[in-house]
Amino acid sequence: RRAEPWFGRRDSNVYSIPVGGGEIERMFDVSGKLAYPAVSGDGEAIAAIGYTADSNAIRSYDQNDVLLKRGEAVTNLTGDFDFDIGDSIGTDAPAPIASGSEHLRFIRNDRFIVTQASRRGRCALVELDVQSRAVRDLVAGEFEVVSWSASREAGRFALIIASPESPGDLYVCDYGSKPRRIGRIGSDALSGITLSKPEEIGYDSFDGSKINGWVLKPPDFETGKKYPMVLQIHGGPHMAYGYGFFQEFHLLAARGFVVLYVNPRGSTSYGQTFGNLVQYDYPGADYRDLMAGVDHVLAMGFVDEARIGITGGSGGGLLTNWAITQTDRFAAAVTQRCVSDWASFYYTSDMVLFTPTWFRGVPFSDPDEFAARSPITHAEKINTPLMIIHSEEDYRTPISQAEAMFRALIAQRKPVVMVRFPGESHGLSRTGKPSMRIERMDHIVNWFEMFLTGRVVERYGDELQAIAKQLHATTAPTTIP
Repeated sequence: RRAEPWFGRRDSNVYSIPVGGGEIERMFDVSGKLAYPAVSGDGEAIAAIGYTADSNAIRSYDQNDVLLKRGEAVTNLTGDFDFDIGDSIGTDAPAPIASGSEHLRFIRNDRFIVTQASRRGRCALVELDVQSRAVRDLVAGEFEVVSWSASREAGRFALIIASPESPGDLYVCDYGSKPRRIGRIGSDALSGITLSKPEEIGYDSFDGSKINGWVLKPPDFETGKKYPMVLQIHGGPHMAYGYGFFQEFHLLAARGFVVLYVNPRGSTSYGQTFGNLVQYDYPGADYRDLMAGVDHVLAMGFVDEARIGITGGSGGGLLTNWAITQTDRFAAAVTQRCVSDWASFYYTSDMVLFTPTWFRGVPFSDPDEFAARSPITHAEKINTPLMIIHSEEDYRTPISQAEAMFRALIAQRKPVVMVRFPGESHGLSRTGKPSMRIERMDHIVNWFEMFLTGRVVERYGDELQAIAKQLHATTAPTTIP
């Protein structure tokens, strides 16, 4: 409700208004963010998900907690719980059936609060003890609790639970019991389709940081054979991959690619410090985390190092652009809804970046810092064949970001294709028209098959096909002796 919301830290509060109409009253006020308020059964307390902003600690990432207001006192109930409250697992198959989720619920005479918590790529339903502040799992495992609701007395819960093999099925459980599936909503949609199960990995990055990720192999994976691989990079940067369902990953695996997806520094669900490591260094060390993941999988022996592709969207598009200015290790790249020029992004994006979270200053007073971390500054170093996918009505990363990359490579006569999606927004891969989403994935698969497997794809012209053929001739599939 601030008149000038572009100045100062993010701030939101909880208000009430009489059912019959009347004046708005501010009920819960913090210097920071509040969302999803819940009122205790006795009406004396309000809980909300959010954070309090420390004016002495400017951060690009503030981890969500459960904040409680009783009387005039405000307490952070999860200050010692160093993981995210809420669901921060990114997927490209959000279930519309899950849109009516509860977020917080007081139960058992207001002694406990039920909510979700994300930890290391998993999202669980948890119970928070208001007095001891202990957090206990109610429904947890190698899956994602996408949404939930409780009966009036919270003796029974309904949940949508997704996994890498299902975009979401309906479950119920009594308080303290294991959930049982009562509706095969997502599983039935995939009936008869063979899917691989991802393998979780962990490795040390260049500075000893522990990085978590997953490898998805083709369903017909054969020991002794080397495969092409695609590195997938999530956006945000403050979100996470994990035990959710990603149809794009499964499609690539079904077409014979190993898919690597990891959570580099800056990702959520690994604690406040890890999430904030990209401040003033984005892109930067997170790129090195990704490359350490590539090296880790190559050491396993089933990936052909000459046939590796890279792709990502939004922040992942930024890192895709950045990676191909830093190395020629990738045989093909697809950048999606990307950032290429931080200065123009600052002036045109619908994100209000007037607070010093990713950069210390502003582009008109500190142009060198903005230029140094802009992929377009280093476009002369790009040799990787690049496909650019962008929506014309993307206001988060305006299409001029993609056009800059396209023109920079065209000017150098380097292999590049730009695919424009009319009428679509930044959410194309998740909320776009089905026909557009299918078209988008067709282009991604076509590009990687052309440059990583040698498949003939005529839609991009003879010149690019010739480049792909020449590249593939020197990188034919090999078999481990």
